[in-house]
Amino acid sequence: MRDAQPDQTGPFDRLKAMRGRGERPRVVVVGGGFGGLAVLHGLRGEPADITIVDRQNHHLFQPLLYQVATAALSPADIAAPIRTIVKRHDNVHVIMDEVVGVDTERRTVALSSGAELAYDILVLATGARHSYFGHDDWSAFAPGIKTIDDATRVRRSILYAMERAETQRQEGTARSDDYLTFAVIGGGPTGVEMAGAIAELTRHAVAMDFRYITRDCVRILLIEAGNRLLPAFPDDLSAAAKASLEKLGVEVRLNGAVTHIDETGVTVGAQHIQAATVIWAAGVQASPAGAWLGAVTDRAGRMVLEPDLAVPGHPEIFAIGDTVSVKDARGRAIPGVAPAAKQQGEYVAKAVAAALRGRRLKRRFRYRDFGALATIGRNRAVIDLGWLHLKGLPAWLIWSTAHLYFLVGFRNRLLVGITWLWSYLTFERGARLITGLGNERTD
Repeated sequence: MRDAQPDQTGPFDRLKAMRGRGERPRVVVVGGGFGGLAVLHGLRGEPADITIVDRQNHHLFQPLLYQVATAALSPADIAAPIRTIVKRHDNVHVIMDEVVGVDTERRTVALSSGAELAYDILVLATGARHSYFGHDDWSAFAPGIKTIDDATRVRRSILYAMERAETQRQEGTARSDDYLTFAVIGGGPTGVEMAGAIAELTRHAVAMDFRYITRDCVRILLIEAGNRLLPAFPDDLSAAAKASLEKLGVEVRLNGAVTHIDETGVTVGAQHIQAATVIWAAGVQASPAGAWLGAVTDRAGRMVLEPDLAVPGHPEIFAIGDTVSVKDARGRAIPGVAPAAKQQGEYVAKAVAAALRGRRLKRRFRYRDFGALATIGRNRAVIDLGWLHLKGLPAWLIWSTAHLYFLVGFRNRLLVGITWLWSYLTFERGARLITGLGNERTD
């Protein structure tokens, strides 16, 4: 390879020796997200036995999970079985299990089933989970959205609240306005998109399908501890997002620190707000991968790495995506977004391909920033391209195109495109099903 050079460190010498003996190195990839799949695609056909481990059997397009939670899309629209994705990768094997530890001395990963997997090269793409900033008990009352189960749970809560409010009014029983109060905590892209989607779902569904509740009955709050929404965006786009949400009827509360959450609602400062549905979009915590390796981590638990994406002291271990903290050439933190994880996965695939030949890549990872995007709802979005700020319909069209592009599989792109077009023309949502009520209270 042109941009590789000989390396004399132990792991690379070992891999070169294995190649000389005709042995196939073992590459283990943990995590089937954007980064993990990019590694697999980049190593297709390489002389190695590759195993991907994920506790789910599917790859999930997380940026559109909020649309599952608000009944715009079905789970199958944004997910695909990992085995189907890699079925033409003859050197890839799939294991559905959870990694719970790494033994760097023996070069093995421990699985929750009790089994172990040996590796010569390990790639950790283990992602992140919700962070409640020391209040994990809040998770029972304010779910976040990281998995399909999370999204369907939130969808059930939103739709059930609307049905209960309609039923109470129709039956003439005691009315509880908190059923139609929805609180979203966190003013980043996820919170903004979630609040806008709830507003569109409730205002159109109520107007078209319900008889006893009106859009005036619905209260949607977006609560942000900082002084503006979308803090990673320029001020003008933050202001545009806030104005768009307010036009949809969302009550935006800034400088509002949440102090308590329970089954009755959320407390902001000293004020308690009755709400039957509270959704968490305020923070994430990296997977425990850093603890497995004893690596240096930041406050969010992300491993602090250099741009070669190798774990210090372990050149045979790479880490990518939301589980790492890496800075670009200008010293800015690389964002935890899908394009960054995909680019990191592509880089690591090249680095692993070089390592399989006993060599190390000469160049380091460089992130290509294509801009930041957030949608607020129908015809409403904001895009920061650095040199250009877009908002409104043009931004929304670019946002839609970009998300269709990153979906895995032509079928998913086609289905989501058709669903969006249908919803745009008719204002209808096709996934407004309440399921799983047997596992929850139905007061």
